[in-house]
Amino acid sequence: MKNLFNWMMIATLAVTVLTACNDEDDPNNQVVISGIPATVAVETGEDIDPVQANITAADGLTSLVVKKDGTTIETINYNGEVSAVHNFTYAASTEDADKNLVFEFIATDANGDTQTSTFVVSVGGAVSVVKIEDNITSDMVWETGKIYVLGGRITVVAGVELSIQPGVIVKGEAGSGANATALVIARGATIEAEGTADQPIIFTSIADEIMPGMVASPNLDADIDGLWGGLLVLGKAPSSFAGNVSEVQIEGIPPSDTNGLHGGDDPEDYSGKLKFISIRHGGANIGEGNEINGLTLGSVGSKTIIENIEVIGNQDDGIEWFGGTVSVKNAIIWNAGDDALDTDMAWSGTLDNFIVITGGSTDHALEIDGPEGSFNDGHTLQNGIIVGNNVSELGDFRDGARGTFKNILFQGFDDPSTTDGRGDLSLSGDATVANFANGALSFENLEVVLADGVALTEVFKHGTSAHATAVTAEASTVGADKTVFNDWTWTSVAGNLDNL
Repeated sequence: MKNLFNWMMIATLAVTVLTACNDEDDPNNQVVISGIPATVAVETGEDIDPVQANITAADGLTSLVVKKDGTTIETINYNGEVSAVHNFTYAASTEDADKNLVFEFIATDANGDTQTSTFVVSVGGAVSVVKIEDNITSDMVWETGKIYVLGGRITVVAGVELSIQPGVIVKGEAGSGANATALVIARGATIEAEGTADQPIIFTSIADEIMPGMVASPNLDADIDGLWGGLLVLGKAPSSFAGNVSEVQIEGIPPSDTNGLHGGDDPEDYSGKLKFISIRHGGANIGEGNEINGLTLGSVGSKTIIENIEVIGNQDDGIEWFGGTVSVKNAIIWNAGDDALDTDMAWSGTLDNFIVITGGSTDHALEIDGPEGSFNDGHTLQNGIIVGNNVSELGDFRDGARGTFKNILFQGFDDPSTTDGRGDLSLSGDATVANFANGALSFENLEVVLADGVALTEVFKHGTSAHATAVTAEASTVGADKTVFNDWTWTSVAGNLDNL
């Protein structure tokens, strides 16, 4: 009996020793969260810069819960990982204005142990909305962080400068006919609208819920158009008008409004600067067949600077030039309702580096018209990518079209023989064909990704095929530098440039 008791004591001691050893070998480890700042400040409408939560849990991580002011907004489940990284961001809404938001990151391991890290976000005041209801008759500055609402057709009159700071959003109220909303820069006025890649200036509709700091609309699709007018810039540069008159009324503005006149004899006229501008959901109809373009340039002079322009979802043309000498660099058009790029009245500038992505209502990617009076001049379009579909034409060159078109890649267009003649590049009228023959209209280094079974001559009509080459998308040697549109354009953020 005594021996049995001794053996029992030895066994109990052994179990105790083994348990102690196991406790030392497998301790109850802590969960650790690092990388989360204590506080950060943002303005209403801005995104919090991504916060990286680094989590370690030697006993195996099971979950991470993120709470905002005590309410769970995210739950991430894990499968026993000993470390994990979670990137967190948040867009401060108008409801968050003037508040301190408390975010809790709660990590739990397999033993039920937790660790909480707290993150406080101070949100600035609500975005100011400024209503503009009258023409601008004295110099004015539209300030970063604010939204300006156009209550009608607003004109910056001659001798006046409108300055628009980076990040401003301009919204046009709904209206059509004589009540269509638009921003008009009259002859002799200037607009200094210099956005940046980090803070583009956005022109859109009052129906758009976009706020400063956003790039994509949170509620409108990119093909919605005609909700307001557009941006019109008018100048005093030479243009070719019917009857050789010195000035005409711009398309899209009623004849009763003399602020819509353009034309003159100053090729170096200066109307200001447009940089990093996105124009959306415009093209309101002011009369039968008379819509407003996304960006209208009427007799604008060569000293005007226009760079990094995006036009999306416009019911009429994306950009249309009516004469003038201004050049444009880096332009992207997506979902134009009529023509993506339209030139008239002997515009003589250059469009360099452009991308066109046609939409379901796009008529022509390029519509090129000749002079209307005796004044003749030509323009240049170079370094472009044009993406088609089954309803759009590559281009229509009409009425004595002139100019140089080079280093352009066409892709995605349908077989012209199966789409009622859509999907081709054509020369219309004897004067246009004659200009092609005498070199006033020229093409260089055109490349095309053809639909299966389609011949080059079926796409490029009237002998223009001599200047075109069939390629695969991967083998193209011409086109645009798409990187200049990264991040700041909705087109880029939507992924439409990824496969170009």
